[in-house]
Amino acid sequence: MVPRSSLVALLVALVAVAVAVAVAGCGSSGGSGGGASSPNATPPPAPPDVARAAHPTRGEFPAVRGRTLRQLADSLDGGGPQVAPATTEYVPGRDRVAFGVIGNDGALLYGDTAVYVARGEHAKAIGPFLAPADSLQVRPAFRSQTAAGDADVTGVYHAEVTLPEPGRWLMLTVTRSGGRLLGGAAALPVRRSSPVPAIGDPAPKIHTPTLASVGGDVAKIDTRVPPSRLHDVDFADVIGRRPVAVLFATPALCRSRVCGPVADEAVQLQTAYGNRMTFIHNEVYVDNDPSKGLRPQLRAFGLTSEPWLFVFDAHGRLAARLEGAFGIDEFRAAIEQGLRGAPRS
Repeated sequence: MVPRSSLVALLVALVAVAVAVAVAGCGSSGGSGGGASSPNATPPPAPPDVARAAHPTRGEFPAVRGRTLRQLADSLDGGGPQVAPATTEYVPGRDRVAFGVIGNDGALLYGDTAVYVARGEHAKAIGPFLAPADSLQVRPAFRSQTAAGDADVTGVYHAEVTLPEPGRWLMLTVTRSGGRLLGGAAALPVRRSSPVPAIGDPAPKIHTPTLASVGGDVAKIDTRVPPSRLHDVDFADVIGRRPVAVLFATPALCRSRVCGPVADEAVQLQTAYGNRMTFIHNEVYVDNDPSKGLRPQLRAFGLTSEPWLFVFDAHGRLAARLEGAFGIDEFRAAIEQGLRGAPRS
């Protein structure tokens, strides 16, 4: 069972972390457009532990049966894993929650996982919402030096969770490990509304810097080592004419270890989809200096955190978006949605 004192202490600590969330970072890689048959276009197999956690089923997890989040936690076999949320933007309705689970040994813990949510520890729980693990791995040709130190961060969990109303929600994660169900907790602050574009919205009117606009000095618009080739096209020149994937991320200034691989994924996927979709990387800070604040493109999108991926269809409507850490399968699904078109409301 999860000791009451440890669960409450973890909830309090994670609430503090969630409130203190600021701009994080990410990475990018080299490469140019190609076809799906291009060499190395196919991502590598997921690491074995991540692959084993990629297909959870509802039958593995406790049914709610009217219980509170506290009662569900008490029914588990053990506790102690820490939950590291990788998303910050939640509004009433269906929200994507991404997170990592850190075991008592300090290592990332992978196993079949689901989450439950409630308005408080003693409120009735909602769930389980399945949280498959997704690989952050790319092939060596697309792996940046900037992300090389994060090789042990191999996957991230994600779930689509129902959060019916604004306010402070609590999330209980349940991970199967060694035949036991282990519980962890996190806080999810749900706002009434968000300035960030929603699915189906038209694209904000922005220009993105290009290699030509900075006189060929790529270091001004890309902190990755080596720099990517995701800076050839201005967003304003292609939006509404063809599908576009724009990634807001800062490789060298990343403070979150799960960020670096994300733009490496972008370049690998550009190899597969670049003939059908334009890929753009936009740095986060003015002059790549955090003390100067966010670039105007992020402000136009209403962003206060990063990385963010926005995928627009050929008509300039937002078809998919991903915040924080996201694996190669989620990224690919977002691209496919952009090629199909924005979902109808």
